Amino acid sequence: MRVLGVDPGLTRCGIAVVDGGAGREVRCVAVDVVRTPVEADLAVRLLSVADVVERWLDEYRPDVVAVERVFSQYNVRTAMGTAQAGGVVALAAARRGLPVMFHTPSEVKAAVTGSGRADKAQVTTMVTRLLELPARPKPADAADALALAICHIWRAPLRNRLAEAEAQAAQLARRHRARLAAAARERTRT
Repeated sequence: MRVLGVDPGLTRCGIAVVDGGAGREVRCVAVDVVRTPVEADLAVRLLSVADVVERWLDEYRPDVVAVERVFSQYNVRTAMGTAQAGGVVALAAARRGLPVMFHTPSEVKAAVTGSGRADKAQVTTMVTRLLELPARPKPADAADALALAICHIWRAPLRNRLAEAEAQAAQLARRHRARLAAAARERTRT
């Protein structure tokens, strides 16, 4: 499975491609950070992020896109920009028919470090070790994008099994309701 991981942001947007192999094997394909000038117009900044993401989607052809979910931040303006950048990424992926999965920061931290409360340094250290990188990815946005991709690779099999179990449970519930309805109709006839 090839995953494009994106740590959305307007000033710095981390972007990475990671391949997942058998078991927990992961390999870094590419990593970078998209930077946009603070003084630029919002639409221009979003266009810059979109252009790079679309180029990466075309070049690396991921199977899925993993994006950090923005759920709360103290600075509303920063949260809005982050959410808008994430929306641009999701739109670019959707145009190509790619699934987009959102992961919370605590899910990502727990997946790569074992603790949902890990700090950025711990995440960077573990990403460097897991991917056997020669140097720590910098800035932290690059490491976060790699961590998002790893998180998705490791969590996807579990999510798929859960979805299959839910579908099977729903099918069994429909059959059961149909049998109950048939039994009720049979009782009214006799």
